[in-house]
Amino acid sequence: MDKNERQKREREEARKRAVAADVKADFLARQSARKLLERGWELNMNFVSGNQYCDISPAGELEEVDREFYWQSRRCFNHIAPTIDTRLASLSKVRPSLEVRAFSDSEDDMKTARLCSNILRAVKSRVDLDKVIDRATQWAEVCGTAFYKIVWNFGDGNVIGTDENGHTVREGDVNVVALSPFEIYPDALTAEDMDEVKSIIHAKAVPVREIEEKFGVKLAGRTLSPLAPFASAGGWRRATQGEIRPSLENAEILMERHTRPTEEFPEGRLEIVAGDTLLYEGPLPYKNGDRGERTLPFVRQTSIPLAGSFFGTSVVDRMIPLQRAYNAVRNRKHEFLNRLSMGVIAVEDGSVDAEELAEDGLYPGKVLVYRQGAEKPSFLDVGTLPGEFAEEEERISGEFILVSGMSEISRNSANPTHVMSAVGLQLLLDQDTNRMRMSVESMGRAVRETGKQILHLYKQFASAKRVLRMTGTGGDAELFYFSSSDISADDVQFVSGYDKTPEQVKEEILDLLSLGLLKDEKGEISDGTRNRVLEALGYGSFQNARDISHLHIAKAERENTELASCEIDAEPYDDHALHIVEHTRFLLSGGEKDEATKARVLRHLESHRRKGE
Repeated sequence: MDKNERQKREREEARKRAVAADVKADFLARQSARKLLERGWELNMNFVSGNQYCDISPAGELEEVDREFYWQSRRCFNHIAPTIDTRLASLSKVRPSLEVRAFSDSEDDMKTARLCSNILRAVKSRVDLDKVIDRATQWAEVCGTAFYKIVWNFGDGNVIGTDENGHTVREGDVNVVALSPFEIYPDALTAEDMDEVKSIIHAKAVPVREIEEKFGVKLAGRTLSPLAPFASAGGWRRATQGEIRPSLENAEILMERHTRPTEEFPEGRLEIVAGDTLLYEGPLPYKNGDRGERTLPFVRQTSIPLAGSFFGTSVVDRMIPLQRAYNAVRNRKHEFLNRLSMGVIAVEDGSVDAEELAEDGLYPGKVLVYRQGAEKPSFLDVGTLPGEFAEEEERISGEFILVSGMSEISRNSANPTHVMSAVGLQLLLDQDTNRMRMSVESMGRAVRETGKQILHLYKQFASAKRVLRMTGTGGDAELFYFSSSDISADDVQFVSGYDKTPEQVKEEILDLLSLGLLKDEKGEISDGTRNRVLEALGYGSFQNARDISHLHIAKAERENTELASCEIDAEPYDDHALHIVEHTRFLLSGGEKDEATKARVLRHLESHRRKGE
């Protein structure tokens, strides 16, 4: 190596060290700026888990709150955990669906919408998106904010061959993961929306072995916490009961700084650093914006948004003062009851063995020997339990309902209003859902934005022909062949709907039947409708009565595609009425623009009419 090449390499190494130092310094600055926020999240997690005698010290650290007297009762009567469980259960019932619809009635838009819907259903099933949403929602309900990260994994998907080194090559596929707020560091804590953030650092404790396998760089490693890796060398600790999670040995903080496109970097910037080493630098890898631009691969979900803050808040923050007051009332009440049941004994100095009396008390049958001439030991009158205890306990319980937004009918399965009608009870349940409307809307927006980014990644990376297997009507498997040119996330509209439970579907079907909306013009229910109703109710199709109209419709759709290039004659076994409807719909939705195709479809329609007579 000559001198010029050596100097050039040294300058390049110096530049990489400077970039790594800049990313690390940026991370430390963002970490310091939000230290109190993280301690608040840790405090929330402690209270949800039942460790409720801790607080944030003036130094900004989580510490145990000492008892004033050694004999004080410090039991926890956790009302926060069941409230969070109830909110999570309620939010799971209104989980948003990933459904799209076409912008217009044209055949191309409808095919695009159908393909996009099928892709989203396939991804939802493959990555278990419901589980990802549940995990993100749990983080949001406890800490106030959660995030989704949508990436393209080149090591996923079907095998398409091997490379020159004999390694397996796969077609790649989308991955969606839920991230805790501990891992996300925005450049501005006052940004109220993801669009206002210019850059985000995703920091996570990762085993050095995993870093070596992925980037080919061997690092020394250290002991970190998987939750908040910067908190302490020994991991994040609970205030009184040791580590809440085991420490991660031989690990290092992997920092990914994602920066939006700028004049200097029109395609954005991604820099990955671990320790003091720059592992990767380059443009943002994904064209996941609305107009195909490169943007941040993160989606934010909040429980309760805060004005002027990037991170939201949660009901746990609001319930902690009430939980502290409730614990104090219940513990003082139990101490008073202990005094009533066990008594407080007054003895004259030197009249009895005080140590023995303090150790054993006055158990039934005890022979108490006291000094002759001294006063007999006696119980002090401590009075009766004041009624203020019960009043304060009831008042705080009522405030729990007010602050949490969950009524007793949802949280305790109780009906304090004594409403007996089904409509009235449903209205009470709907009121609880309305109180969580901000959380529901945030979850819906996050899931829809996640769906958009999924489609954008397929548009970018699914260049070769792919096959997608979906379950069609009647339980049949349908194969869809598509490539990136067939996908357009900008030509579809995401439907603001929710996944319905089987019970809700059955109830709606029974309502439609009772209203007679499923009957034909003769006032009868067709065999096809009957079988679909039976399938929806869980009974499946009866033998020899299975409806095949969907097969005729699918065949007509295939013929529409083939008629664009060749002549096709109608078959004697076709349901000519259904075929005529589908071919006419094809013409009305844009098929008549091509005169040659229009002529072939008209001749095909004539063959259906001729054979259907």
